[in-house]
Amino acid sequence: MKLTGPNTQTLTSSDGVPIHYRVHGSSADLPVVALIHSLAMDHRFWDPVAKLLEGQACVVAIDARGHGKSGRGTAPLTAARMADDLLDVLDDLQVPQAVVGGASMGGCLALQFAGTHPERCSGLALIDTTAWYGPTAPKDWEDRAMKAKSQGLSALVDFQKTRWFSEAFSLREPSVVDDSIAIFLANDIDAYVATCRMMGAFDGRGFLANIHMPTRILVGDEDYAAPVAMAQVLHEGITGSRLDIIPGARHLTPLEVPHIVADTLRALCQENQQ
Repeated sequence: MKLTGPNTQTLTSSDGVPIHYRVHGSSADLPVVALIHSLAMDHRFWDPVAKLLEGQACVVAIDARGHGKSGRGTAPLTAARMADDLLDVLDDLQVPQAVVGGASMGGCLALQFAGTHPERCSGLALIDTTAWYGPTAPKDWEDRAMKAKSQGLSALVDFQKTRWFSEAFSLREPSVVDDSIAIFLANDIDAYVATCRMMGAFDGRGFLANIHMPTRILVGDEDYAAPVAMAQVLHEGITGSRLDIIPGARHLTPLEVPHIVADTLRALCQENQQ
């Protein structure tokens, strides 16, 4: 492995698109945790979790394709291609296996990664996410994309804030809310539209029965974007998985309750070492 964090790097993916990522930690003796953020965020989404794992795991956090400093390319975005971007990053770092986790959109991509590259995934963390958004997903995501396209991302801010964080957290940590909004508003509209369409088309239900690595599923009990019922489907579909429901939390639990997310990732690392 050539983990030399903390630092940020950019590689050229296997289809020629630049993919940006950050490495937290540099010890070759530590397990590797590879993480993918939620829609319209970037690698900084994982900073609170990475800080809590310092000295216990090397954390690799990518900017998903079309987000942050990563490119988008010209082809339509697909979950398979975006999962392969993480594979390219792990190859670049010479990491043979990692605990792979993701939140919301990142959870869909983590599931895709585990389903298509199981030999590279020593553990799986599915956070605030789903295998499928339902039969109306293509239209629902297209409607959101077109609202952003016609009115700008600012038109979605009030809607997003109420889904992202509980009222108590928003009052207690307004700077986290403000930083998340700033990252959201900095997104390229066309990339956001393309990603919404990818989410509307995503269907990872076929992977569930073939997931055999240790898997933990986290969801806030107030999550309206990917509610408890969706997490329950993941849990029932993945043999031996563990489901934890977090009281009082909403959709972006890595920011709202990073200690719980870090504990989950740490447990997956330890389970893999036993």
